[in-house]
Amino acid sequence: MRTDTGQVFKLEDYRPNDYLIPETSLTFRLSPEATRVTAELTVERRDGVAASVPLVLDGDGLTLSRIAIDGRTLAPMDFFATPDQLTITTPPAAPRFQLLIETELAPAHNEALMGLYRSSNVYCTQCEAEGFRRITYFLDRPDILSVYTVRIEARHHEAPLLLSNGNPAGSGELADGWHYAVWHDPFPKPSYLFALVAGALGKVADSFITLSGRKVDLGIYVEPGKERLAGYAMDALKRSMKWDEEAFGREYDLDVFNIVAVSDFNMGAMENKGLNIFNDKYVLADQETATDADFANIEAIIAHEYFHNWTGNRITCRDWFQLCLKEGLTVFRDHEFSADQRSRAVKRIAEVRTLRAHQFPEDQGPLAHPVRPRRYREINNFYTATVYEKGSEVVRMIRTILGADTFRAGMDLYFQRHDGEAATIEDFIKVFEDVSGRDLSQFSLWYHQAGTPNLTISSTHNAAAQEFTLEIEQSVPPTPSESRKRLMHIPLAFSLVGADGKAIAYNGVEGASVEDGVIHIRKRRHMVRFSGVAERPAMSLNRGFSAPVTLSVEQKADDQFFLAGHDDDTFSRWQAFNTLLTDSLISAFRQVLGGKRPNFASRLTDLAGKIAGDETLEPAYRALALALPSEADIARDIGKNIDPDAILSAREALTAAITETNSEIFSRLYDRLADKDAFSPDAASAGRRALRNILLDYLSLLPGSAALVARHFQSATNMTDRAAALTVLALRHSGSPEAVKALADFEAKYATDPLVMDKWFQIQASVPGPQTIHAVRALTGHPAFSMANPNRVRSLVGTFSSANQTGFHRADGEGYRFFVETVLQVERRNPQLAARLATALRSWRSLEPARQAKAREALLSIANAENLSADLRDIVERTLA
Repeated sequence: MRTDTGQVFKLEDYRPNDYLIPETSLTFRLSPEATRVTAELTVERRDGVAASVPLVLDGDGLTLSRIAIDGRTLAPMDFFATPDQLTITTPPAAPRFQLLIETELAPAHNEALMGLYRSSNVYCTQCEAEGFRRITYFLDRPDILSVYTVRIEARHHEAPLLLSNGNPAGSGELADGWHYAVWHDPFPKPSYLFALVAGALGKVADSFITLSGRKVDLGIYVEPGKERLAGYAMDALKRSMKWDEEAFGREYDLDVFNIVAVSDFNMGAMENKGLNIFNDKYVLADQETATDADFANIEAIIAHEYFHNWTGNRITCRDWFQLCLKEGLTVFRDHEFSADQRSRAVKRIAEVRTLRAHQFPEDQGPLAHPVRPRRYREINNFYTATVYEKGSEVVRMIRTILGADTFRAGMDLYFQRHDGEAATIEDFIKVFEDVSGRDLSQFSLWYHQAGTPNLTISSTHNAAAQEFTLEIEQSVPPTPSESRKRLMHIPLAFSLVGADGKAIAYNGVEGASVEDGVIHIRKRRHMVRFSGVAERPAMSLNRGFSAPVTLSVEQKADDQFFLAGHDDDTFSRWQAFNTLLTDSLISAFRQVLGGKRPNFASRLTDLAGKIAGDETLEPAYRALALALPSEADIARDIGKNIDPDAILSAREALTAAITETNSEIFSRLYDRLADKDAFSPDAASAGRRALRNILLDYLSLLPGSAALVARHFQSATNMTDRAAALTVLALRHSGSPEAVKALADFEAKYATDPLVMDKWFQIQASVPGPQTIHAVRALTGHPAFSMANPNRVRSLVGTFSSANQTGFHRADGEGYRFFVETVLQVERRNPQLAARLATALRSWRSLEPARQAKAREALLSIANAENLSADLRDIVERTLA
C-alpha cells in the first residue's frame, strides 16, 4: 500500500517528459504467486534534450529482476531502483535505444485491485489512473502514447483464454502444458488503457458490420454458465456502435471488440482499447435477477465505455487534470444515447436528480473542485461527480449556446484535428470557437471555477406599458481555495407562459442577449425587458435544465401550481411540482423541530393524485414526479443545522397526507397497471412498473397493507417487482411477520447469486432509524458478505453511510464509530475503495452541533490512524480542512 507522500501535483507545473516510448512489447509468464513480466521498450529522447538527462520511470511496489539496454545488462552503478521508481542515471548517447525490464508480481495477493490481480481465478488488470506502474516500470502518464504488442503465456488448464488490447496476432502451444497468445494494437495509447485477461470464461459471440462494410467480431466473456445473462449487454453494444456512427460519425477501428465481466472491480467499467473490463453487475441481467434500473445501467455503461473508443482512446487527455475531457464528454454522449433509446424527457429528469444528489453537495462542501482541477494529491480521488456529471453539463451548455448543427461541426473538427493526440480543455474549446466564430473565454470558466452558481430572479409586469421585466443576478459561493469568483456565462432557457399554457410572444427584448429561447447571462445583474406582453406570464425558467445552477425565484405559489400542471417543457413541469414538494417538506421540517404536527396544503396533495392519473403523461414521468425529494435532497436545500430524524418525520408526514387524499385513485391505478404481457425491459414497460411500484409504496401506509405488499412480493414475475415489494416491506413494515418472511425467502432463493444478494444487503442497510446499525453490523458476518469485494462493501456499508440518513447519523454517534472501524478495515486491502466510502462525511458541517461534533471526532480518528494510504488521507484531510 502506498502511504501518503505529501506531494501535490499542480496543473501549472506540467511539462512534457524528456523521453518518449513509441513502442512497447510486453511478455507475461502468468502464475498466481510469481508472474514474470518482461517489458521491451523503445525509448526516444526528445529533440534538444541532453544525453546526460536521466530516464526516470514510475513504479509502485515492484520487484526488479533484470534490466538491460540494447542487449547489455546494466551494472548496479548505471541505475537506481526502488519499488516505486527506476532511474537510468546514464542513458545511451543515441537518441533511440531498447530498454528491457523484468519484474515479478504476485497477482493472487493483490487485493487493491489495481495493476494485475486475480478475480475468481481469472487474471485481469486495472490500470487507470496509475495502475500500470504496478506491472512494470514505465512513464506512466497519459501523454506517453505507445504502440503495444503483448505476448501472454499461461498454463492451458488454468487460463485457456488469453486476451489483450488490439487484434489477435498469433497463438500456439508451448511445452509442459503451457500455451501463448499474441495481441497487437496498432493505435498508440497511454499505459492506463493497457489490459490483460486470462482464465476460463464462457463467451457470447456476435458480429457488427460497420458503416464502411467492415466486419467486427464481438465477444462478451463471463463466468462459465452465465452466458445467457449477457444477451442484453450484447444488444446494447450493437446499438451503441450503430448510434455512434449515426450521431457522431464515429466508426469502430479494430477487427475485434471484447468485453470481460469480472466480480472484483473497483469501478463500474474500464474502456481499455478493444478490451473493456466490466464490473459484472453492469453486464449480467435477466428478468429474474436484474431490475429495470439494472437494465438501464447496463445499456448506459456499455455505451459509455464503447464511446470512449474515440473520446478517451483515439483522443486521450494530456494529463490527469484534463480528466473531464474524456469523462465529461463521454457522459454527455452516453446521456444522449440513452435519451434516444428511451424517453428523452424522463432521462433528463433522472440526470438532474443524479447531479443534484451527488455533484451539488460536492460543490457545496470541502471536497469542491473545478471540473478541471488545478491541483491534486491523489488522482484516484478525482473520479468525481464534478468531473463526470458536471463535466457533461458543460458540454451540453456548449451545444445549447452554439446550436446542434454547429456543435456537431465542432465535434467533427475535434476528431479530425486531434485524432491520435493527448489533448487539453483548451484544444476542445478552440474547435468550437473556430467553427462558430464565437469567443468562449468567459464560458470556459465552467471548467476552471468550482461551485454551483445561483441565479436570483424577480419579475414585474406593467400592464399599461405591456412590458414584462426580469431582474436576474448571478453569484457563485466561495469554495476551498477560491473565495472570490468571476462572472460566468450562463445560458438560461426560458418561456413566458400564458393562461392557456402556451408561450406568450413578445415584440422585443433588451438588457441581455436572447437567442432561440435562451437568455445569455454574462454580467452580475441583468434587467431583461420584454415588450409587447399584454398579460402577466408565469415564468418557466432553466427549461430542460439548460445550466447546472440553483435558482432563487420570487414566484407566486399559484404560478408554480400552474406550471406543474401546464408547462409544455416536461422537465420544467416536473421541476415546478418538485419545488412545491420541497418547500412543503422544509416547512414541515421546521414544524417538527418546533414540536408541531406538519400540515400540508390540500391542493398539493390533490395535485399528486391528478399527476398520478394523468394518462397524457408517460408512466415513467408520473413515477418520477411522485417520488418525493430524498432526505439528502431536503438536507441539501435546508443547508445547515440538519436533524435527520426531523427530516424523516416531515417526509413521512407528507407521504401519509398524499396517501390519505388519494388512496382510492392510487388503488385503482395500481390494479390497472398490473403486468399482463410477457416481461420486457423496454422503457415503456419499465415506466409502467415504476409507477405501479411507487403507488405500492404509498398504499403501504394504509391499515392492513402489509398483506397487499406481501402478495405483490409473492406474485412477482421479475426482479423489479420483487425487489420493490421487499423494499416496501423492509422499510414500511420493518419487523412484521410479512417482512421477516419475505427477507428469508429472498435470501433462500438467491443465496448463491452474489449480485442479487447485493440487493438484499442494500435493502436492509436502507431501513431508516437508529436500530439499523445493529443489523448492518450483523450482516458483515453473513456468509455472502466479504470486505474484500467492492460490490459487497458498497451494497451494505456504502448504502448505510450514504443513503440512510437517520441510521448513519444516529444521535449517539454509533453509526460513525462503525464507519471508522469499517473504513480502516477496508483500507488495509483496498485504499481506493476506503477513500470512496469516506466521502460519506463530506457534508458533516451541515449537521446540527451535537452530530457535527461526533462526525468530526470520527474523521479525526481516521486521520490519526497509522500508515494511512495516500487515497484515504487525502479525502479525510480535505474533508476536515
